[in-house]
Amino acid sequence: MAILTWIVLGLIAGILAKWIMPGKDPGGMIVTILIGIAGAFVGGWLGKLTGLGGAVGGLSLASVVTAVLGAIVLLALYRGIRNA
Repeated sequence: MAILTWIVLGLIAGILAKWIMPGKDPGGMIVTILIGIAGAFVGGWLGKLTGLGGAVGGLSLASVVTAVLGAIVLLALYRGIRNA
């Protein structure tokens, strides 16, 4: 069940990350949503590792913020690598 939650959170995080960081991305909205899903995993892992973020284990404000921050970091890295 936790994996499904992370995927749903990732979809939300991908959309919010795209809204927070507008611009033309290589790959479009689908890639941004996939980056959001990966960002939810990365954000949840980093939040749990550092103890600073909300662990992605349910639909709460802390888990959404953690997933969105992870998605923003991955989106920025993706843009930097693809546009370099």
